[in-house]
Amino acid sequence: MATVGRRSASTPRELARVGDRLSFVYLERCTVHRDANAITAEDGEGITHIPSATIGILLLGPGTRVTHQAMSVLGECGAGVVWVGERGVRFYAGGRSLSRSAALAEAQARAWANRATRLEVARAMYRMRFPDEDPAGLTRQQLLGREGKRVKEFYRKEAARVGMQWKGRRYVPGDFDSGDPLNQGVTAAAQCLYGVCHAVVAALGCIPGLGFVHSGHELSFVLDIADLYKTEIGIPVAFDTAAQSPEEVGPRTRRAIRDRINEDRFLDRCVADVQRLFLPEGADSALADDTVDRVALQTDRGGEVESGRNYADGVIW
Repeated sequence: MATVGRRSASTPRELARVGDRLSFVYLERCTVHRDANAITAEDGEGITHIPSATIGILLLGPGTRVTHQAMSVLGECGAGVVWVGERGVRFYAGGRSLSRSAALAEAQARAWANRATRLEVARAMYRMRFPDEDPAGLTRQQLLGREGKRVKEFYRKEAARVGMQWKGRRYVPGDFDSGDPLNQGVTAAAQCLYGVCHAVVAALGCIPGLGFVHSGHELSFVLDIADLYKTEIGIPVAFDTAAQSPEEVGPRTRRAIRDRINEDRFLDRCVADVQRLFLPEGADSALADDTVDRVALQTDRGGEVESGRNYADGVIW
């Protein structure tokens, strides 16, 4: 009788393309196990079977337990696994990336390693946040100055819109309750966006620590990406929530951000934005192709040669 341990791993061509998979599956308060090439989610209501090859990324929420066999089949089919907070709001830890290609990580590293291209990406991020302004030619100091001015003005406008007084951004790490309702909402919204963007960055195989605006932190790039949506999503949702009631602003803001993310198909947009920063137009489709595992060897001249062969007899490098 065959056991799970004797099953052969699926080849890339046997797997569903990323574009044909579910974007994510969220589970909570259940035990995740394996049955043949499917995963099962068992809770008090019974057992649900989920074909593992159809999962883009599995989000494991509070109260989940996952077996070694379940993780094995998820790894074989190339699904990403992320441990998150309730309803997928916060990112705690992640397994392998969803992408089988290193193209995006390499493109990010190349752009980060050169000071000129690093600044160009920072300008591109500014342009994505404020499309009515062209940051071409701006220095980093000028970018930061303009960004700070626009965000301060946006805080004031949003406060006037909801009819509340804005006293400035104040946040004491570790003391959430010390902030007024507006500040509590902004903090909660930011934490949500950090978690969701971290999940996207991890799934795409990008390098969280290589930031283009932020620097020195293990999540610098995550902070960069989350800031793209601060004035469009984070601050408006936070101010709307705080204006409704000063009670439980944090939990209500997190739920409101979750609903907004679902309504706007935010995950698809975030993925596209990250790819647009580093890849030439049209290259993202190659990343989504999981039908081929491509491994090459680097050469001294910057090119690549075929892997899987012996070069003892010499080759033009």
